[in-house]
Amino acid sequence: MSNRVAVIGGGSWGTTVAHLAAHNEPTVLWCRDPKTATAVNERHVNPRYLDGFELHPRLRATTDLEQAVAEAEVVVMGIPSSAFRQVLEKVAPHLRPWVPVVSLTKGLERGTRQRMTEIINQVAPAHPAGTLTGPNLAKEILAGHAATSVMAMADDTVATALQGVFTTDRFRVYTNDDVIGCELGGTLKNVIALASGMVDGLGAGDNTRAAVITRGLAEMGRLGTAMGGRADTFAGLAGMGDLLATCISPQSRNRHVGEQLGRGRKAKAVVAEMDQVAEGVFTAGVVVELAAEHSVEMPISTEVHAVIKGTRTAAEASMVLMGRQTRPEPEATRASRFRRLWPEKADSKGSPLRRLWRFVTRSS
Repeated sequence: MSNRVAVIGGGSWGTTVAHLAAHNEPTVLWCRDPKTATAVNERHVNPRYLDGFELHPRLRATTDLEQAVAEAEVVVMGIPSSAFRQVLEKVAPHLRPWVPVVSLTKGLERGTRQRMTEIINQVAPAHPAGTLTGPNLAKEILAGHAATSVMAMADDTVATALQGVFTTDRFRVYTNDDVIGCELGGTLKNVIALASGMVDGLGAGDNTRAAVITRGLAEMGRLGTAMGGRADTFAGLAGMGDLLATCISPQSRNRHVGEQLGRGRKAKAVVAEMDQVAEGVFTAGVVVELAAEHSVEMPISTEVHAVIKGTRTAAEASMVLMGRQTRPEPEATRASRFRRLWPEKADSKGSPLRRLWRFVTRSS
């Protein structure tokens, strides 16, 4: 499969993915800013977002969206969730038939609460939709450090072909057909990373951070599986892997915002001074809405949203979380608890407990 790759979005991650693809295929990067396009073409750098890092010499850039897309055999969308639909609507008329569209965006659309592949399926329904996601910090990859990612797409044949587009000797790509789980893993971890940053801002230690990350992963899994993702996805690169990198790294935009919130600053002020998007700030409210819709308990995400809104301080949110009612871990379902307590009676045909077991199983 010979691909001409178009990456839409000249931010740090879009540029990095274009750099990776250029190792394997002719690749063009679409940028809004003419100065960025010129720098990529003439000096092989993106000084605005990735100053000091050299890009692949065969990577080319343009500000002409139609020119970027018209001959492409793979289109990669590196656009923030707030503008994803708008830009894709401009891209769609120029797509060649059956060209795969891959999202790099780790967020949900406000209002519709849709994942990016759902937007792709609406705006460009004849095109295979997927996402490239995982613990991927742009500057580390450009520095030549080993990294891994996941190409999530329902069609395994297309996913396998795309796997080769982005794989290099220092960047290993896996495939996964659980698109929902992979997208939600990348999205939900941003909210938990805000909480992890708050821990740092409050001056807490590694014990607290470990608790936030671990219990945050439990929240991600609860909502993710309720929305149709697979539990094992959240234990992999798109879930736990991405969560760890985003919660720990000083390069993480979401962790940075959380740290500033922990120090008592307001979300609007922190976001206003940033040159790139911290998706978790805009996703937190949508996540809380989805949790309510699916009757899923997400206490960390709820408190993060309250801090972003300004109805709680980070210190107050911490006290609320620590004051919650104690419970077992792991959190078994009612059905599994019943079977553990009364395994013989639960399996005894005709017994009242057997009938109760059937009721509990149906309602778990």
